[in-house]
Amino acid sequence: MNRFTTDSVIAVIGAGTMGAGIAQVAANAGHPVLLFDAAEGAAKRGIDNTAKGLAKLVERGKMSQTDVDALLSRLTPVDALTDLAPASLVIEAIVERLEIKQQVFSQLEEICDASTVIATNTSSISVTAIGSTLKRPQNLVGMHFFNPAPIMKLVEVISGLDTDPGIASDIYALSHRWGKQPVLAKSTPGFIVNRVARPFYAEGLRAYQEGGADIATIDTLMRECGGFRMGPFELMDLIGHDVNYAVTCSVFEAFYNDQRFLPSLIQKELVDAGHLGRKTGRGFYNYSSDAEKPAAVTADAAPAPLSITVEGSLGVAEPLIPMFEAAGIRITRIDNDEVEGMISVGDATLMLTNGQFATLRASETLRPDLINFDLALDYTSAPRIALAPADQASPEALQSAIGLFQAIGKSVTVIDDIPGMVVMRTVCMLANEGFDAVNQQVCDEQAVDIAMKGGVNYPCGPIEWVNKLELSYALDVLDNLMDAYGEDRYRASPLLLRKVAGGA
Repeated sequence: MNRFTTDSVIAVIGAGTMGAGIAQVAANAGHPVLLFDAAEGAAKRGIDNTAKGLAKLVERGKMSQTDVDALLSRLTPVDALTDLAPASLVIEAIVERLEIKQQVFSQLEEICDASTVIATNTSSISVTAIGSTLKRPQNLVGMHFFNPAPIMKLVEVISGLDTDPGIASDIYALSHRWGKQPVLAKSTPGFIVNRVARPFYAEGLRAYQEGGADIATIDTLMRECGGFRMGPFELMDLIGHDVNYAVTCSVFEAFYNDQRFLPSLIQKELVDAGHLGRKTGRGFYNYSSDAEKPAAVTADAAPAPLSITVEGSLGVAEPLIPMFEAAGIRITRIDNDEVEGMISVGDATLMLTNGQFATLRASETLRPDLINFDLALDYTSAPRIALAPADQASPEALQSAIGLFQAIGKSVTVIDDIPGMVVMRTVCMLANEGFDAVNQQVCDEQAVDIAMKGGVNYPCGPIEWVNKLELSYALDVLDNLMDAYGEDRYRASPLLLRKVAGGA
């Protein structure tokens, strides 16, 4: 039987945006909630701000005034830490400093009952380290909410080395009852989300650094081809470069400078300049009132082809075939399991990127007019496609490729020839990091996908996505990235290697 009921008193320490949001979640689930903040009057202000936010929901018809009044009646500001003595669960959402968290929790152990569970909302500090100075470290668990807590579904339930498994299980169940999507994980650097998400930023930064495409184009490709709500540069500007860069540095250092988490000099320059994103008015984009946001590079109109030849299977890109047919393009299909799937249109040969330079692939296949195209979440609904021509490809071949995709209503972006293009390299690296977290016993595969969809709104779990792509294809992409760069950053996870070897 779970130790928490709706009669259980929940206490929250820290009345900022996150703490007040967590208090609102608990109160909404029917618990009496005590809210404490060391700053005088902050707890009451936190509840007042919650009331203002809920009033807007009433105006929009999202909540009734009766429900809002009931929720607010369960929120009580308190003036002293000692007032939290009745709590069955205390959730800390204060400054990210180890010694301060340890001090607060040590005080709570003297104030609260020996059975009281204490939870930290830390996003980056080791739960094991926080518990190292406690008398009852078995009662400490990570309960990492995402901002804004009332809206974001994910809660990472983190077990330190000494955390009682029963307590982690009860917090997992409690989070479910609060309407959240909890995942269980071990206390390791970055937990799940902040670890697995690093390539989302890193690969965008790398593609930009190498001149693959400009910032606005990369963001647009990640949104319109990859289905992400925001591109990496838009998201870093929203988070703030001081915060995002600090998290990357923290994970990099915690993993003993593993090159997979190497911070970007481009982002460091922004931090050094004080260009921290939206909050300072300038980051990768200029947010001044008269600034015009740059648009993605889009190809001019090109003639539509009358016919194409498709040889072999296009794999995840097969949905393009009926779209070509619906556009009135004659299709000749050649069954050939011995070759990678390709589309021939005019002089051009189109192939889904496999992580190689198009230039190298053209040389190896003796097809000088080869053009790679990028991965899309859903080729049927994606409004845009990205192409990367080999250096040998003729302008005429590129025009044929552009015209083919424009004929099915796609905007076409031509980028420079970089390994893995934009969406493909990012998705494969996200999945690879997810597999590595699983391989290191941090969590299971399902938790990776739930965490990335619920915590950072990914359109598809990265492991789920590469399973659709086929794991062997994702491994080829990573191996080709490794060959292109010669960097340990792109090494394949042992778990991915094992799965492919086992026929998964």
